[in-house]
Amino acid sequence: METLSLLCYTLLFLLSLLTLKHFHHSRKFRNIPPGPPPLPIIGNLNILERPLHRFLQRMSKKHGNIFSLWFGSRLAIVVSSPSAYQECFTKNDIVLANRPRSLSGKHIFYNYTTVGSCSYGDHWRNLRRVTSLDVLSTQRVHSFWEIRRDETTRMIRDLSRGALGEFARVEMSSVFHDMTYNNMVRMIAGKRYYGDESGIKDVEEAKEFRETVAELLKLAGVSNKADYLPFLRWFDFQNLETKLKGINHRFDTFLNNLMQEQRSKKQRENTMIHHLINLQESQPQYYTDQIIKGLALAMLFAGTDSSAVTMEWSLSNLLNHPEALKKARDEIDTHVGQDRLLSESDLPKLPYLRKIILETLRLYPPAPMSIPHVASDDLTIGEFNVPRGTMVLINVWAMQRDPQVWPEPTSFKPERFDEDGLDKKLAAFGMGRRACPGEGMAMLSVGLTLGLLIQCFDWKRVSEEEIDMNEQNWFTLSKLVPLEGMCKARPIVNKLNLK
Repeated sequence: METLSLLCYTLLFLLSLLTLKHFHHSRKFRNIPPGPPPLPIIGNLNILERPLHRFLQRMSKKHGNIFSLWFGSRLAIVVSSPSAYQECFTKNDIVLANRPRSLSGKHIFYNYTTVGSCSYGDHWRNLRRVTSLDVLSTQRVHSFWEIRRDETTRMIRDLSRGALGEFARVEMSSVFHDMTYNNMVRMIAGKRYYGDESGIKDVEEAKEFRETVAELLKLAGVSNKADYLPFLRWFDFQNLETKLKGINHRFDTFLNNLMQEQRSKKQRENTMIHHLINLQESQPQYYTDQIIKGLALAMLFAGTDSSAVTMEWSLSNLLNHPEALKKARDEIDTHVGQDRLLSESDLPKLPYLRKIILETLRLYPPAPMSIPHVASDDLTIGEFNVPRGTMVLINVWAMQRDPQVWPEPTSFKPERFDEDGLDKKLAAFGMGRRACPGEGMAMLSVGLTLGLLIQCFDWKRVSEEEIDMNEQNWFTLSKLVPLEGMCKARPIVNKLNLK
């Protein structure tokens, strides 16, 4: 009984300290952005709703495009203003280059050592250099063009079965995820996980990895209360820490297996892991197994789901707007024809196809909320003060639907990108030092896949009803209802004997 009383008094004392810290912080800094009044201890955590990007857009209509929330005793500034976004990552880019600490960063991303989770400094600069200048350099991305061509050709062949001479019903969500997953794992480790030559063990590993990614996407985000109320970790609130440790074990086992397989091969291949192992041999103290696994995990986590969902949203938009589909098909038939398959070198000649992808990224950015930034010093955003240690959140989804920037913001209109420079206003890949280094590869992959689907098949909806465009309540903007469509092979499939 005495022990229980002591625990209760200790808890009340700590909660009181948090409350005092909270009120001291709010008094110390004047002219912070407006926002809903916080409660003691928990701040505004009690009012958060999912999907977070929609909730924060509603809040911005009430409090302004720059407003504040309290996550426990931590101040968070939410930015939905394009001009403020530009200010953040031009004028204040270095100050906002840090990342917050979270349970996901600790347990999943190797104790904040991966390129997306670590804060700005020498370690991040080196990881970014390796990623941008080598792992995802233009030369290395182009060196993988045969993998992308092979995987997209396999996809066309598989879809054509049953679609010769008549429309066949196909479920495209799994098609896109399988293809992007094979693409990425072949680039990272030189092996396929789905397809005729994949073993049962590989298929089971791949299935488990994708299920683990899906589980993490449900748990990830900035609204986990245990990240801001440390006392909740004593009780493993909502079993979050246990779940994240389980996810970490599955990820780590998968990545260890990939590294062991690569080390056992006598002949080195053109894979990301082999290249990093070469670096490890010359710099073993820096390129540890953990660093290599972290880079591979970042590629798998950021490069598979985001590309797959962009393809799915793009084709969904085209099925709901057959006039745009016809315009894209006419462009491809004019510049590529029906005598050969479209290749990556054709993409610069297909501006309307690119506009379709840009418009899809505007309406359905893969990450509707950017990964949070943390201010390393006091700064101003717009007319407001932002204290050091504040978390800054960018509502990409809301910003790209701002009617002051985008007329008819909820409408799918690829032609809007006829205006020069409008693509620079997109924020889907981020901006500044922490921008996504995989933009080039993502645009190649999505452009090639979507272009081939348009070139090789006629498409229509499964019924007169429009495709459901609702999203999951996840960290990424995945479709709630997986895309199904009707496709029929065009003459090019017969000519190329892809049956």
